[in-house]
Amino acid sequence: MGRIIKILAGVALLTATAVTSDAQVLRDYVNDAGRMLSGGKKKADNKTITNTEIVAGLKEALDLGAKTATNKLSVKDGFLGNALVKVMMPPEAAKVENTLRQFGMGAYVDKAIVSMNRAAEDAAIQAQPIFINAIKGMTIQDALNILKGSNDAATQYLKSKTMAQLTTAFKPVISASLEKVNATKYWTEVFEVYNNLPTTHNKVNPDLTAYVTERALNGVFLYIAEEENKIRMNPAARVSDLLKKVFSYGK
Repeated sequence: MGRIIKILAGVALLTATAVTSDAQVLRDYVNDAGRMLSGGKKKADNKTITNTEIVAGLKEALDLGAKTATNKLSVKDGFLGNALVKVMMPPEAAKVENTLRQFGMGAYVDKAIVSMNRAAEDAAIQAQPIFINAIKGMTIQDALNILKGSNDAATQYLKSKTMAQLTTAFKPVISASLEKVNATKYWTEVFEVYNNLPTTHNKVNPDLTAYVTERALNGVFLYIAEEENKIRMNPAARVSDLLKKVFSYGK
């Protein structure tokens, strides 16, 4: 109500004044106030920005991050050649790995590790259409929360919207990929050798498909978060006018 009164007062003053400069000041004030009341517009770098632009900018940022992440990880050595996301033997199999290497059978473990990473690389690209579909469903409130949130707020939003679907979609792909690169064979060999050692008392055989699926998805989201952080923190990473406008809001 206070803003409406100010707008009306401004209009009255505009009609009463004969000073051009004063009239222009008041006109600008009225226009800005009217935009804030009717259009839901914000300020960014002294320019107005609409909620529609914020949503579009956040969608563009997420789309860019998701595609960049999955493209990087889906190539040969995308996982295997990056220590941050490389799929290693699961923690519960650490004893298996150490024992086999101790007995000079490290080659079995190495083959299993390589094949697990090849499976993750093969499956990574499958995430793109799922991400794109989730990004399309972003609402104005989602976008505003993301824009005002932490440096990985967009990534966390995408994770909350897609993790269950991605896990369901990745598992058969990972399973087929593991078979294709003989990972299941190497994995079976690793545990057969370990389980037959005279020093082995507790048999171990974790779910390989579930483990590689989890690690693959963790790697994808790690990269998306990295891309999001670049866009938020580094103006040079904002590759379009829309990204520049949206991510300058509040700065």
